[in-house]
Amino acid sequence: MQDTTTAKTQPHPTSKPRASGPLAGMRIVEFAGIGPGPFAAMLLADMGAEVITLVRPKQMPKGAASRGRKIIAVDLKDKAVIAQVLALLDGADALLEGFRPGVMERLGLGPDAVHARNKKLVYGRMTGWGQEGPLAQAAGHDINYISITGALAAIGGADRPVPPLNLVGDFGGGALYLVVGMLAALLEASRSGQGQVVDAAMCDGAASLMTMFFDMTAAGRWKESRESNMLDGGAHFYGVYECKDGCPISIGSGAPQWYAQLRELAGLDDPHYDGQMDPKNWPALKEKLTAVFKTKTRDEWCAIMQGTDVCFAPVLTMSEATEHPHMVAREVFITHEGHTQPAPAPRFSRTPSSARAAVTADLGEVVKEWQGGR
Repeated sequence: MQDTTTAKTQPHPTSKPRASGPLAGMRIVEFAGIGPGPFAAMLLADMGAEVITLVRPKQMPKGAASRGRKIIAVDLKDKAVIAQVLALLDGADALLEGFRPGVMERLGLGPDAVHARNKKLVYGRMTGWGQEGPLAQAAGHDINYISITGALAAIGGADRPVPPLNLVGDFGGGALYLVVGMLAALLEASRSGQGQVVDAAMCDGAASLMTMFFDMTAAGRWKESRESNMLDGGAHFYGVYECKDGCPISIGSGAPQWYAQLRELAGLDDPHYDGQMDPKNWPALKEKLTAVFKTKTRDEWCAIMQGTDVCFAPVLTMSEATEHPHMVAREVFITHEGHTQPAPAPRFSRTPSSARAAVTADLGEVVKEWQGGR
């Protein structure tokens, strides 16, 4: 890796005693779950919302996904507690939950019960299969939700699909679509005075993320066999290569001018490289380029290509990523509560987001506070 000691840093808010961000003043109740629900709540809290997280007794969430919250332990099997929770929701702008369909209704906390008391509340629901459909009550995981959308089948080597961590289902198709939906519903509620249910299903979101590839398929520019397309590792100019020291680098030299610079900086004088966009040439050119990148170490290729229009970057581990000069200069990673973690994103010029500590709270006290107005 290149030296990071000269990288300039810019202030990036970390812990603050009071919320900042564009959602400051917004009140949201989270019913604690796993995966995409807490991540969505973290994003909303980072942007300044006051997020109250209700957890099971003796259950204290840990890690970056719990930052910025007031954590309250509750027994939702206790009718008196349910009454307090309903009173809390009377003063909330939004709710988010990630239980299987029907659980909140059985608790007496379903949309009908809540909207009867607070018609303006936005009710966010995070599931894998959605609130209805043949699989709505089935168990599942990220890998299953992206399997039925066409996403998983398109990712990986020619021999088999490879799960892309749980980024496509849980966090991309799930949490991010839930946040977008809730923000849109909150904006609409501010105009109409009426809340609504946001049904964020990971299979829906993952399918939506595949929009471009369905378009390309319809236009005859995408094959369903892996490693036969420009963006799935089939093209020699868009992929990952191993260097002399065994460390990988990535290139994405798709446009003609980027490809020309790749050829110049890598010394690709062989006329066979002229056939950039002919898929029949790709296997042979990929083999040639593999040999070229093996002639130098990753740091040597970084010195030659990083910062150029080749569209180049080293493939870094998480620990290496925190030390990269660009990441350091932008303070993309922060140390918060003793742990290195990604900083809040995106960035706002006037109302910056911040990472705040999670704290425990008392349900009764928060109900009184919220009933007292803003």
